[in-house]
Formats: sequence, structure tokens, C-alpha cells
Amino acid sequence: MAVVITVLIVTSALLLSMGAGLFVVAGILRWVEPEGSAPGVLRGGTWIGVLERLAITGTVLAGYPEAIAVVLAVKGLGRYPELRSAKSEHRAKATERFIIGTLASYIWAGLLGILGNLAIQAWA
Repeated sequence: MAVVITVLIVTSALLLSMGAGLFVVAGILRWVEPEGSAPGVLRGGTWIGVLERLAITGTVLAGYPEAIAVVLAVKGLGRYPELRSAKSEHRAKATERFIIGTLASYIWAGLLGILGNLAIQAWA
């Protein structure tokens, strides 16, 4: 029975991290930068965010939060050329949006990983 509860908790934490994270991060970005003021969305940002939240929540649930550094490095190195090549008048806003979105996403994913671990300890 404990295995079933653990699987349900892990699955729920991962789905909430990926799905609800879309709304959390989008809401924070809208709050920080109202509609129409953004210099344009970085290509693939939504899918990258979903996958990064999956990876982060998964690593926290697995007891290996050190892997978050790998996720951050991959994302930063992957985005650097695109941010660097942005027009100078848009570069600062695009970089700010990237940082805020990334931090909001990581905080949400980490929180759900921690809550998932606490739930497993309490019920499994």
C-alpha cells in the first residue's frame, strides 16, 4: 500500500509542477511585466519551462537536488546565444524576463518536490 501512495504522491507532484506551473509562471510574468510590454517570448519557453519543472521536481523527489545545477546550466548555456544576439534595446528586457521566469519556475518546482517528500514521509 505504501508503494501505491508513494507513486500517487510522486505523480501528483510532477503533474502539478508541470501543469499548474504554467499558470504560476505566466501569472508572475504578467504581474511583473504587463501585456504588451514584453520584447517577445523566447522560442520554446513554455515547453522548456514544463520540462525544467519536471526535472527539478523529479530530482528533489529522488533526493538528488544537486542535479538542479545541471538543469540550470543546460538552460543557461542553451539560451545564452539567443539572449546575446537580441537587439540591444530588447536584450535587457528579454534577459530580465528569462531570469524572472526561470526563478519562478524553479521555486515552484522545488516547492512541489519538497511538499511531495513531506507527503511521502507522512503517508507512505
